[in-house]
Amino acid sequence: MTIDIHPHVISTDTDRYPNAPVGGHKSDWSRERPVSVDQMIAAMDHAGIVRSALVQASTCYGHDNSYMADAVAAHPDRFTGVFSVDVLAPDAPEKVRHWVGRNLTGMRLFTAGSTMPNQADWVDDPRSFPAWECASEPRLPVCMQMTVKAIPQLMCMLERFPKIRVILDHLAKPTLSDGPPYTGATDVFRLADYENLYLKLTPRTVAEAQNGKATHATFFPILVSRFGASRIAWGSNYPASEGTLPELLKDSQTALAVLSDEDRDWIFARTALTLYPVLAGK
Repeated sequence: MTIDIHPHVISTDTDRYPNAPVGGHKSDWSRERPVSVDQMIAAMDHAGIVRSALVQASTCYGHDNSYMADAVAAHPDRFTGVFSVDVLAPDAPEKVRHWVGRNLTGMRLFTAGSTMPNQADWVDDPRSFPAWECASEPRLPVCMQMTVKAIPQLMCMLERFPKIRVILDHLAKPTLSDGPPYTGATDVFRLADYENLYLKLTPRTVAEAQNGKATHATFFPILVSRFGASRIAWGSNYPASEGTLPELLKDSQTALAVLSDEDRDWIFARTALTLYPVLAGK
């Protein structure tokens, strides 16, 4: 069984689901190669992916999670959803409860990305604490879209909210081209001591792990030795990552062939079920 914890869906109906990207600029991928819910299901079937945790397309819809929530409501046997809110806003806890009420089971904080290249400085802003506290009540995993620059701030949040499981999108995009012992990933490796920190392994990491002196055969065993496969989960980042969903999955499976069958089982399914139990189905 394969579970994807990082695909995005975009509607063709801009009247019902208007664009409102974070930062005011829509991402190229959401404009050039959008994938609707129906297209996502077809791609999942083709790839052999049974269920997915849809992640809010922040660079298209900002904090309006309506399309994703409607997708989850229409196909609860295939999807759960990871919503986004403005955690600095006074009504953030109310928004969190609203989207939880729509049966979304994760929260995402978008602090850096394709349309926001500079790392935001509000990761550990006290104004965000009420939203984090609200997320701790239903034990929502919190996905962090960020760069390694914000890791010191993230450590503060991991210590303040030890009961919240935090998922680091794209491993915070470390530089791996220096090769073993991967000093460019030192800050990421430091997070291994935080048991509530999980890693989201995506095609971005797969590609970076074969740049320069880096190889899949050296990097991924080190990563698993530090964190354990039970704290690593795979996400396709489709369609933000170029290529078809079957291609992205195959590339990741090939890259992780250096690991044991049990480790791969955790990364491609079992860790996802730990983070999003609803994806186990009935």
